[in-house]
Amino acid sequence: MSESKREVVVIGGGPAGLMAAEVLSGQGVAVHLYDAMPSVGRKFLLAGRGGLNLTHSEPFERFAGRFGERSAQVEPLLRTFGPDALRAWVHGLGIQTFVGTSGRVFPTDMKAAPLLRAWMHRLREAGVRFHMRHRWLGWSDAGAMRFAAPAGELEIEPAATVLALGGASWSRLGSDGAWVPWLNERGVDVAPLLPSNCGFDIGWTPYFAERFAGKPFKSVAVTAADARGRCFARKGEFVATATGVEGSLVYAASGLLRDQIASEGSATLWLDLLPDRSVEQVRAAVLHPRGARSVASHLKSRLGLEGIKTAVLHEVLTREQMLEPDTLARTLKALPLRLVAARPIDEAISSAGGVRFEALDARLMSSVLPGVFCAGEMLDWEAPTGGYLLTASMASGAVAAQGVLQWLRHPQF
Repeated sequence: MSESKREVVVIGGGPAGLMAAEVLSGQGVAVHLYDAMPSVGRKFLLAGRGGLNLTHSEPFERFAGRFGERSAQVEPLLRTFGPDALRAWVHGLGIQTFVGTSGRVFPTDMKAAPLLRAWMHRLREAGVRFHMRHRWLGWSDAGAMRFAAPAGELEIEPAATVLALGGASWSRLGSDGAWVPWLNERGVDVAPLLPSNCGFDIGWTPYFAERFAGKPFKSVAVTAADARGRCFARKGEFVATATGVEGSLVYAASGLLRDQIASEGSATLWLDLLPDRSVEQVRAAVLHPRGARSVASHLKSRLGLEGIKTAVLHEVLTREQMLEPDTLARTLKALPLRLVAARPIDEAISSAGGVRFEALDARLMSSVLPGVFCAGEMLDWEAPTGGYLLTASMASGAVAAQGVLQWLRHPQF
């Protein structure tokens, strides 16, 4: 590398881009970060409104396995900057953390803003220059990076570039997937962007939608399976919406359900309304003489079933079936919810798909665009909620930045 500083551009001011800028700073390069929004970290801040989930404290092997079919590609990134490293890095910013009862890791004050402020201060002190309201427009015919800027269109030719453009969820915060055609035109293989950690449409009756939208299904279990042999089974809770379902249990199964809808036209989520009772116990309670009581009163008395749990039975059973003890008992333990569509990607917590790992080398540099590295949610992976995506995004930013430095020193490799 020459004695004069060479310019490296980071496009995207989310966690992956900011981490890339941090690793690059102080390494003999001039780091310029461009973002379309007025300020950085907008999705990061919004995600932290209910308590910033930084990462998870579970063993490394289990953590790395959360990335499903892409675990083999994500694991090396996490070995560079994994959950323990992230937590130590947060402590280095003067932010203390704690492990919740679920194993998730949070800042002590639960807030994202203090962490982002400390991080921005450190980046500015390190010499990173920020260019806000600069929307990337792809490449010019001559190969320069094009930006729509407040003063007009801008073209630059950096020594290297880190693309950290996010996926396509929450477009109002800057992640709109507009970059996909520009990379496709350059020959970069990009998997279609799809909603992840998302809700689904069912098509409730007007009665159910009006009375139970926003109400939770608590203390339930769900199972799902597809033709590829993937299975999902877990206890927890989720929420009914006006059009279907959303919430933690649904998000955890969303990849399987989404893919099944795409291939088969619909997916079935099997709901166990009484996971702490056996089939035999439920059947015995249903068969117990109810006298003059209604079925609803009988279920409340014998099984503690009421509200949304009773109402959802009427969404799948006829009046006659409700009076059949065997049918009712089976449905209480395995109620089929037919999902007909995933909610739009812009409503999703995150997105799946993106730049395929096969289109990148181990440094996350494009095989067809030397000097262009990719990081963050724009990579082709899918992660559950719980700090996994944030950790892997920051890890990929660190790896991409290290790759930039290596490539600048030895561009022939």
